Amino acid sequence: MTVAETILAEAKTLPEGAVISAKELLHLGNRAAVDQALSRLGRSKKLMRIGHGLYVRPVESRFGTRAPTPAKVVAQLAEANAETVAPHGAAAANKLGLTTQVPTKVIYYTSGPNRRIKLGAQIVELKHAPNWLLLSGAGRAGEAVRALAWIGKQHASEALSKLKRTLSEAEVNELVARRRVLPGWLSQSISRSLMQHG
Repeated sequence: MTVAETILAEAKTLPEGAVISAKELLHLGNRAAVDQALSRLGRSKKLMRIGHGLYVRPVESRFGTRAPTPAKVVAQLAEANAETVAPHGAAAANKLGLTTQVPTKVIYYTSGPNRRIKLGAQIVELKHAPNWLLLSGAGRAGEAVRALAWIGKQHASEALSKLKRTLSEAEVNELVARRRVLPGWLSQSISRSLMQHG
């Protein structure tokens, strides 16, 4: 089997969205041979090039070939690079019903560097973010933090009054408990809108 055939066979065993790079394939041959095989597989559309030296296997279905979902690729990329990622605040605000705007771009916050990956015709942006946006987790309280940060200071109290009606008591308590790591304006807005007085 050639290096390209071996790479393709190995890629077929990986889950959807798994990122393939030359560094992980050096057991199959020297760097130049692996790079050349990856490039050839990319040109022949057997692998999709998503960034410099990064490839994914396209998903084949009865409707044809498509790119893996952005969420799966971003999750695999984050795992491979030991990064924390979370959906952008605009997506969180839409999911929580705080806006009817549907984000036109796919953006994720990351603990890693800013970068873009190309999944077919779609560009996925990874934007470096402060820890407080990432430490909030994947739950609804974390989504609320990211949504509020995106909405901004001027509309935070209006958004918080909506969140108070839609979040469970446990989620509201979790949001209140996270105040100490949030920026001052957001912490104050949460205190004013969600804390019980009297």
